[in-house]
Amino acid sequence: MSETLLKYLPEHAVKPVFELIVTHGVHLKIVNERQTRHGDYRKGPNGKHEITVNASLNKYRFLITLIHEISHLVAFEKFGRNIKPHGNEWKYSFQRMMVPFIRPEIFPNHLLPLLARHFRNPSASSDTDATLALALKQYDKPNDKNYIFEIPYGSVFRISNGKIFKKIAIRTKRYECLEISSGRLYLFNPNAEVELLPSQ
Repeated sequence: MSETLLKYLPEHAVKPVFELIVTHGVHLKIVNERQTRHGDYRKGPNGKHEITVNASLNKYRFLITLIHEISHLVAFEKFGRNIKPHGNEWKYSFQRMMVPFIRPEIFPNHLLPLLARHFRNPSASSDTDATLALALKQYDKPNDKNYIFEIPYGSVFRISNGKIFKKIAIRTKRYECLEISSGRLYLFNPNAEVELLPSQ
């Protein structure tokens, strides 16, 4: 198991993560990417704690995602099943479990202050923290996707479900985009990944 983890995690995170997996009786599945989420936790019908994490994540995002999911398990065990999935009990558990990993042996130095800031009040997805998401993206394998904030106004783009939009304006921190087929306006986070289409 720890040899497998070495392929997906920063080297100095392997031993403590392996210990967490054993301690909490986690059945970890590393799966090919799903568009909607990086990872998932559920308690199976047999009472087993099942966690799935996308194989395509870079090592730092994989570590954050895995700890995020183990924190669900820990929060449910400690505070009961009636808590909100990303409520205060989960945030508390995620902070406590993540802090030992925010070290220069595990994360590159420039990520440490961004992680420290994010984990003062962690959100349901590190993707909603645009600064952290952008910094983590540098370690992804190159792909043909762009971020919304990078593309010019008036550009036409496609999102993962196939819908096509045009970038119109910025509203506070998010971008207003027009869905071509319906004429409806939608707001996108600056770090939403999109596929830029050739101009008509």
